[in-house]
Amino acid sequence: MATRSDMTLERQLGEVAKETADEEVRAALAAVFAYLRSGTGGRRRQGKELVRLLETARATAADAGEWHVVRLVQDSLDYAEGRILRQDFEERYRLFQDGGRKERHRDFVAGSLRAMYEWLVAEGDAYLREHPGASAAEALEHFRARREDTAFLRAPEDRPGRYVIPRGTAEISVWLERLLRSGRIEVEDPAREARRIAASPEALALLAADTDGRLLLRAVELRRRTESLEALRAVAEDPTATERDLQRALEGSHWIFGGRFVGEAARRRLVPGDEVDLPLIRGDGALHIVELKRAMSLPSPLIKRHREAWVPARAVHEAVGQAVNYLVGLDEHRARIRAEFGVETRRAGALVLVGHPGLHPDVPEREVDEALRTFNSHLARVEVLTYKELLDNAERSLAADIEAA
Repeated sequence: MATRSDMTLERQLGEVAKETADEEVRAALAAVFAYLRSGTGGRRRQGKELVRLLETARATAADAGEWHVVRLVQDSLDYAEGRILRQDFEERYRLFQDGGRKERHRDFVAGSLRAMYEWLVAEGDAYLREHPGASAAEALEHFRARREDTAFLRAPEDRPGRYVIPRGTAEISVWLERLLRSGRIEVEDPAREARRIAASPEALALLAADTDGRLLLRAVELRRRTESLEALRAVAEDPTATERDLQRALEGSHWIFGGRFVGEAARRRLVPGDEVDLPLIRGDGALHIVELKRAMSLPSPLIKRHREAWVPARAVHEAVGQAVNYLVGLDEHRARIRAEFGVETRRAGALVLVGHPGLHPDVPEREVDEALRTFNSHLARVEVLTYKELLDNAERSLAADIEAA
């Protein structure tokens, strides 16, 4: 977060300090001054610590009941974080003159208004040339739409000093937000994502190429999946990542496990005493559990040498045994689970994610994968994969989808 620290802020804080009668508030403001003046070469310090100290001063003033000081310190915060223009801040506190108002501030406001009215006249002339029979109400509606578009102002890299407000972007953003909220694709903040897409020339080009918006939605989803895959790979290759780190990275990304899964079950604890890591739902409605073990931070070997061949080591066998125990519990409680949660467990399967070929740098990756594939061929309802193989499979599938799009 960018912060601002200058003589204007310091002088305003000096005015704030004159308004308090509480020693603790004075001490909190003194800490702000000390930090401001601790920069090298006479420069005032900025950064998150400045914001934290101002917030502390504000809270201290509130505790002391000095609400007028709270308001003043809030102005300091707003200025430091760029929510108040310097000209407005100086004018509000009359920091550099004895009561007289500065002509340059008046001229700044006048110039801004002049530029705004010149733009309104030019925009109005252009609109009326294109719509000679437009009513006053239609002209006002045109300007309302342009006002909303200002939120998407762009500064083209190849045109220094120039700014562009793309027409109709706000309307597109609202439409996109409605699509994103429809549930067809998962996003944390539909409004923010819609505004980001609408302000992107690439996204607008995609939108123009597909009137129903399906191509755009497809592009958004593919991008989201690419970012999820990159984030998960970073966690899987992290030698300090825990099982919980891996679980957080995988949650909400059931597509990584392949197209046969349609979502995640709402509950992870279906059997008393057992809580599965990731409960997936297959296309046929049956449950498929994912048991997560560590990747690069696995504390023991993934494979071992046995009679001139590589075979799964103890960590794999223990993980498979744990998955089998889960399946037994699901079988035994099948009727209750189906009645209470509407989840079918009779045909449930399990996937064990464990380890990474990087744990054995001296063993070719294909031999690690082959050892696990041979092991899987003798299992009925459980499959074992390394995180790398899962991610490589998902990446190949995603690349095919992107190429097809």
